[in-house]
Amino acid sequence: MPKITSVEGRIIYNSRGSKTIEVDIISENKFRGRVCAPSGASVGKYEAISFPNENPEDSIKILNKNSHKFIGLDSSDMKTLHETLRSIDQSRDYSKIGGALAFAVTIASVESAAQSLDVPLFQILSSESSFKFPFPLGNILGGGAHAGPGTPDIQEILICATGAKTIKDAIETNILVHKELRHVLEKADHDFTNGRGDEGGWAPKLENEKALELSAKACENLGFTLGKEVSLGVDFASSTQWNEEKQKYIYERSGFVNSSEQQIEFAAKIIEKYKLIYAEDAVHEEAFNDMSELTAKFPHTLITGDDLTVTNKDILNKAIKLKSCNAAILKVNQAGSLYDAFEFAKVANENNIKLITSHRSGESTDSHICHIGLATKSKMLKIGIVGGERIAKINELIRLSEHDLIRGMAEI
Repeated sequence: MPKITSVEGRIIYNSRGSKTIEVDIISENKFRGRVCAPSGASVGKYEAISFPNENPEDSIKILNKNSHKFIGLDSSDMKTLHETLRSIDQSRDYSKIGGALAFAVTIASVESAAQSLDVPLFQILSSESSFKFPFPLGNILGGGAHAGPGTPDIQEILICATGAKTIKDAIETNILVHKELRHVLEKADHDFTNGRGDEGGWAPKLENEKALELSAKACENLGFTLGKEVSLGVDFASSTQWNEEKQKYIYERSGFVNSSEQQIEFAAKIIEKYKLIYAEDAVHEEAFNDMSELTAKFPHTLITGDDLTVTNKDILNKAIKLKSCNAAILKVNQAGSLYDAFEFAKVANENNIKLITSHRSGESTDSHICHIGLATKSKMLKIGIVGGERIAKINELIRLSEHDLIRGMAEI
């Protein structure tokens, strides 16, 4: 198997213009894997720390000091790479080296192995003989931590072409809805500047309900029926509204406050009215019982944990025991190493928890998550719709559609 012969890191910038790290790992002196670590704006309390002391430069110093420990390792061996990282940092949340470093080192290494063996990354990551495409899930309208003042409290309104038979059709449909929503917003507000949030969703000055209504209208204008050809999703990102001291959800932009019971009712009404296929973090990150109530009420909607489960297998096991979700976000950098993330995916798949592999709001032009989504049998791939860092993922899916091992779409 290919052996690591070189490890290098550098400081570069993500899609928000924030500093991050990029790691190059070379196998057999010539096969390069290169990965840039992303970052989130809405961050779960229990996810891996991105950088020690919030300083990317500290991660690079640690990498330089310890790079010799990776030389000679099998670059395709996720477990050994993980154990080597853990020999440097035994903390629960990668606070010593940074989860971003664990992310970049492990994925870059496996990519270099794929280059060496002349196979796509998804084949290195999985022993399956055939694969199905996850449905692309894209942000069409943004608010919350992903957009500025005046936008909805709800962080993301998303589109998924649930009726699509091919990955190309799914991508084209998402793009059409995004474009049509711009026209709908311009008619509703002649002063709309075509501004967009971090993930490329339109960022209009609207309250939650109006934002949802106009998103639905864009779908209907194109002749689509919600719940058939297309479906809407919502990332409530409710932890950003939750006030621990007051034990209330405070919707400052819309001017209302919800108790825990009212928050469940608020989310349930939106799921019912707009026939959502996907509802992420409808309550705050520690409200496991409240999530259980929504999961029981909406068995045909992906009641999804992100801040709730933070790509952590132990927390996911707790959610499974309490029946707190039927779907979960997979973000490698929440977990730290690629091995951590695949352990999480294993627990999810063994317990019928549907996986959604996801980008972050602060992204790079890397497209590795497309391969990770395939290898983990994800049902959806949350990758955005527009913006260079989002289009990079979409275009990689189109290239992968030419591969003989990938046939058809996943079953949601």
